[in-house]
Amino acid sequence: MKIALMDSGIGLLAATAAVRRLRPDADLVLSLDPDGMPWGPRTPRDLTQRALAVAEAAAARRPDALIVGCNTATVHALTALRAHLEPALPVIGTVPAIKPAAAGGGHLAIWATPATTGSPYQQGLIRDFAGGVPVTEVPCWGLAEAVEHADEAAIDAAVSAAAALTPDDVTTVVLGCTHYELVAERIRTAVQRPGRPPLVLHGSAGAVAAQALRRLGEQPAPGATPHGTLTVLLSGREGTLPAPALAYAEGRLMQAVTPAR
Repeated sequence: MKIALMDSGIGLLAATAAVRRLRPDADLVLSLDPDGMPWGPRTPRDLTQRALAVAEAAAARRPDALIVGCNTATVHALTALRAHLEPALPVIGTVPAIKPAAAGGGHLAIWATPATTGSPYQQGLIRDFAGGVPVTEVPCWGLAEAVEHADEAAIDAAVSAAAALTPDDVTTVVLGCTHYELVAERIRTAVQRPGRPPLVLHGSAGAVAAQALRRLGEQPAPGATPHGTLTVLLSGREGTLPAPALAYAEGRLMQAVTPAR
């Protein structure tokens, strides 16, 4: 089994690590776009063109499924990617975990990029899945960029700024950008208030990895022999993981890069 994941940068690491933990025997193809990143400021049309190019590079390696490990690319390019690649190649998008987070009740905060915060897309998810709970949308200025470059000072500053915008009575935080999952515990520490119940964080990586296996009719096998290979494509060129990836546990899990079979 071979599973490909795509993003402009290292935000796909959270889903990659989740797939690796569920199926250590799966070959993985990571298709990044350093020539075109970041995708967030691009127009939807431009972003879709970049995403299609990155997806085609991954598809050339003949994976069994493709995960779009980016919330922004899912919003703007998922329909085009599916029209271009399915049914031959199943395409799995990444959606903020608002539905399961809201099911727990309590005040919910959604940490997302400024472009996503307040967007019709996110407002639709809130309306559809979180109508019964109070919701605060928190714009996280510069956090994705800081995580992408493993800039410790910038990460601390961005997390602190977003935490200051998060109400004290929030019980649950949705991580609405895949980059944020790489610093989840730092977010938890910043938002947790003394004397309050333990904060609940909801990312998307685990659900996305599980959905990819379901689309393939496969079951998790975390005890399988860990012989899965890793291929990294950088704007279509075979290479290695960007150095900032190794600042995170998810990146170090993927550190050994070998050609895909």
